[in-house]
Amino acid sequence: MSKERRQPGGSDSDSLPQRVALSLTLAALTAVLPNLVPIAGAQTGRPVVKIVATGGTVANTPDGRISVERVISELPEVESIADLRVEDVTRLGSSELTFQELIDTAKAIERTFAEEPEVDAIVVTHGSNTSEETAYFLHLAIDSDKPIVVTAAQRQRTTRSEDSSRNFIDAVITASSPDARGKGVLLVANELIHSARDVTKNVVSRVDTWQSLDVGALGIVSGRKAVFYRELTRRHTTNSEFSLDGITRAGQLPSVEIIYSYIDADPEIIRAAVTAAGADGLVVAGFATGIPHIGQSEALESAAESGDVALVISSRGSSGRLASRSEPPYVGGDNLSPQKARILLMFALTVTRDRAEIQRIFDEY
Repeated sequence: MSKERRQPGGSDSDSLPQRVALSLTLAALTAVLPNLVPIAGAQTGRPVVKIVATGGTVANTPDGRISVERVISELPEVESIADLRVEDVTRLGSSELTFQELIDTAKAIERTFAEEPEVDAIVVTHGSNTSEETAYFLHLAIDSDKPIVVTAAQRQRTTRSEDSSRNFIDAVITASSPDARGKGVLLVANELIHSARDVTKNVVSRVDTWQSLDVGALGIVSGRKAVFYRELTRRHTTNSEFSLDGITRAGQLPSVEIIYSYIDADPEIIRAAVTAAGADGLVVAGFATGIPHIGQSEALESAAESGDVALVISSRGSSGRLASRSEPPYVGGDNLSPQKARILLMFALTVTRDRAEIQRIFDEY
């Protein structure tokens, strides 16, 4: 005689204490289940890389920007390198970005590392025009030694000789490399691995636009391997004194403007930056010798004396170093481009207004 089959939900004869006990057991298992399930990287042996997408040419086609998920689907080989996750922060061209998007990107990375500890690295997809600025912003703000790699492209996807596919794959390769850990934020493009501090975009449309002019790239992507040849000695990420703690809006950052030097430069632009725009600091893109136009000098010195405005002197040239200044009013900008000197001065002004301390920061970063 066959046995009567018990229904999955039990029968009416189940006692109340049994059902309560079962419910408590299920609740306990649910509470610990996330800790019992192996992470993706542990299951596959591949690192877990999160793509933090901001838009830009990597995901741009002649018909408009596409999702990073679609980019990945068109590059199936990339999923043999790492287990990928995706978070869209925004879908903008980099010439449209503001500091709000940079803060949002930094917060997304910080949140990922805090809430998803199994994530081994980050790749930030970006537009080319301001990729170096976003990379340097993250380089100063993020307190993690996990690899963070920014990548961009010069040519739209689906166009002839497009570079977005190769740059994206190379960025994932670099982010997946244990050797990339602790090197700060990197920018990967055209098979080269650059430090966020040193790299700049120099060429209108060629794919070799990203260069680290004074000191060269940190390494190269060779096949499916990231190979490093030198280290960065300046402070960054885990050794940075800066953070975005308590900063969620762009308006909370100090205001810094760039003043360009040229023949017969009008000093009224300086006064407008201080009085109308309320700048806390000015970066002077001076002549290659590291001086402003003489017509600008009085207005700059006046701003420093009466308006308590921090002044950093940089060069409008493409390379070279400006020495530290022991005397006011200027801080020597080292070999940072004006746009990167602006970012460092903004962060410096979040911790000090003392000119000597700001010079110390420029010497160390």
